[in-house]
Amino acid sequence: MKKTIVIYGSSTGTCENIANDIAAKLGVEAINVSDMTADVVAENDNLIMGTSTWGAGEVQDDWYDGLNVIKSADLSGKTVAIFGCGDSSSYSDTFCGGMAEIYNAVKAKGASITGFVDASNYSFDDSEAVIDGKFVGLALDNDNEESKTAGRIDAWIEDIKPQL
Repeated sequence: MKKTIVIYGSSTGTCENIANDIAAKLGVEAINVSDMTADVVAENDNLIMGTSTWGAGEVQDDWYDGLNVIKSADLSGKTVAIFGCGDSSSYSDTFCGGMAEIYNAVKAKGASITGFVDASNYSFDDSEAVIDGKFVGLALDNDNEESKTAGRIDAWIEDIKPQL
């Protein structure tokens, strides 16, 4: 596996815990997006990026500066996998929508994106993070489907590992 890092934005700790779990399973480091610099991006071949979703489908607050770092970087030759935390019951119309902002930013900068997940296994009304029936990354709902989180993470890691 090439040099890989997990980068997360978390307000309540849920996304941080999930990031740390993913990092531990891959044997890599997890850092808060507020610690992501141009050097961190340049030094890693694979970027696994996670955000919780807030408001009307926005990224977690710390990601706004992180998105600016991404927008000033060249991600060609890098592989990105995205994961997101959301609430499919209370925010069914914007479920895990924050992933879309990261996806759009990294795609525009030339990254190769992996880890799309079939959205038909989820209960929600709408999400900007769904393209052609797939989430742009791993969608997790620890509020309503916590019992599915570990299995979803394990299956996703097995799916993305060959690309890392």
